[in-house]
Amino acid sequence: MDPAGHKYFTVIDYVIFGLLLVASMSIGLYYAFTGGRQSTTQEFLIADRSMKCLPLSLSLMATFQSAVAIIGTPAEVYAHGTQYWFIGCSYVLGLLIPAHIFIPLFYRLHLTSVYQYLELRFCKAVRICGTVTFIFQMVIYMGVGIYTPALALNAVTGFHLWGAVLATGLVCTLYTALGGLKAVVWTDVFQTVVMFTGQLAVIIVGVHQAGGLSEAWGKVRDGGRISGIDLNPDPTVRHTFWTLAVGGVFLMLSLYGVNQAQVQRYLSSRTEREAVMSCYMVFPCLQLALLLSCLMGLVMFACYGQNSPVEQQYITSKDQMVLYFVMDMLQNFPGLPGLFVACLFSASLSTISSAFNSLATVTMVDLIKPHYSMTEARATLLSKLLALSYGIICLAMAYLVHLMNSSVLQAALSIFGMIGGPLLGLFCLGIFFPCANSIGAVTGLSAGLLMAFWVGIGGFLTRMPSPVIPLLNSTITVPDVSENITAATAELEADRSAGLHGFYSLSYMWYSALSSCTVLIVGLIISCITGPTKGDDVASGTVYPVVKTAQSYLKPSTCCKTTAEHKQVDGQKEMNGTVKEDAGSQEETQRFLPDVELETSV
Repeated sequence: MDPAGHKYFTVIDYVIFGLLLVASMSIGLYYAFTGGRQSTTQEFLIADRSMKCLPLSLSLMATFQSAVAIIGTPAEVYAHGTQYWFIGCSYVLGLLIPAHIFIPLFYRLHLTSVYQYLELRFCKAVRICGTVTFIFQMVIYMGVGIYTPALALNAVTGFHLWGAVLATGLVCTLYTALGGLKAVVWTDVFQTVVMFTGQLAVIIVGVHQAGGLSEAWGKVRDGGRISGIDLNPDPTVRHTFWTLAVGGVFLMLSLYGVNQAQVQRYLSSRTEREAVMSCYMVFPCLQLALLLSCLMGLVMFACYGQNSPVEQQYITSKDQMVLYFVMDMLQNFPGLPGLFVACLFSASLSTISSAFNSLATVTMVDLIKPHYSMTEARATLLSKLLALSYGIICLAMAYLVHLMNSSVLQAALSIFGMIGGPLLGLFCLGIFFPCANSIGAVTGLSAGLLMAFWVGIGGFLTRMPSPVIPLLNSTITVPDVSENITAATAELEADRSAGLHGFYSLSYMWYSALSSCTVLIVGLIISCITGPTKGDDVASGTVYPVVKTAQSYLKPSTCCKTTAEHKQVDGQKEMNGTVKEDAGSQEETQRFLPDVELETSV
């Protein structure tokens, strides 16, 4: 065993690794030089609205379930058991609500950027606030996406960490600017299949190395890694059934309901029916991805037990464990380590490229196009340049991720909870509350962001080592200094659950729920104080008819009636062009949505 913990690739590993990356890049090049050759913003940003539900569902899953999930989830299960698996319970409501509320509403408004909705419902200032918040969120998250595969390569091959970060960012930036959304979606499909294959291969070989299925099960059971349902209602406990199954619903809604990277895929589908079906098909894909990741964590424990490679100092972080395990267990199977590392690396590229594409979209549609008139060719070129620019910006964010004292899984979910939560609250304020006005929306968003960063940054600083202890350690002339240190530490731990320490100890899984509820409460209060919006002033199609929909469930005979709120205003203007009335698609949505509601009620 290498004293540094590095297990280097064989020639076959490098060949397979290279072939998979070339295959991913080839898909991007194919769509760059075929079809419309990405010569229009419609094709580059939303694939000419021509995508089918199967590739969209795999792409929806891969966007936020790639490197972070492959590396973070097994490490979490190895260290703390299978309690994290209960986040799968949140997938039910987290996908049903977008399928029946968000997708039909956004699709019928013929949007390109989801933040166009905010101007239709409120005003241009709210739209700009939402767009800027999303850009900030995704730029930070891309730091995690770039840093994660680089950390993995550094752990298993000894490749320079920041050299890998630079290589990842540059390759992804070039790939995004060439292929457009079509290339991103179809590359996701290819990489998802490879990702599942690689994980399954590691699990099978790992079970064999642990002595067989029954032996592996006995080890993880005796090691206490099979977790029961923890119904502890304490919100400061990191992972319980409530934090994962309930708090996770808000996280899922912020990801699959109102996030531009995901909504952009819904809007690229051929019909509303296929957009909704793609959201349904994400559910089994996410459950399979979660199952494989949890099984990999259990297999790792069956092989290593309590002798963690981190404690043995073979690696420096638990987030490096998965790749170390792969290299350790598959070292006698030439090509499989290269396959797994390649799928991890390429899946990260796909995740990052999806974000770059969505960032370019909102910047062009929300910030540039409304203020500057330009030709289609120039707008397309500028969109590609924006993708390149965001690639360069996100490289700098990787260094900040390196400084965070947290796992990549918790870091990624914290980011989406702290920033995605307020955005979710903002959209819910507009969709479900017709009385909300623009002042309430801006004030509520600001309050939600302040709340999220207060608890998030406070919790981060609370987990950092205290500077008081080193100072006491240096005062060696005090006779009872060790007792003082012990007493001070015990007192600090006792007070952690009280006051601000208890607030800062809130589980990161509640960040999204806390911040989104703050937006709703503050937004409604300010709207009532400043004068609620009257029903006639609300743009048609921008508010979900909660009362009438509830009545349709209670009265099945009326569920097939088309509500007035679902009718599109003829000649309505879209922010980046004219919204054309599509009689066929409107007839389809009026016919399809009641059928879906009946299926759900059963």
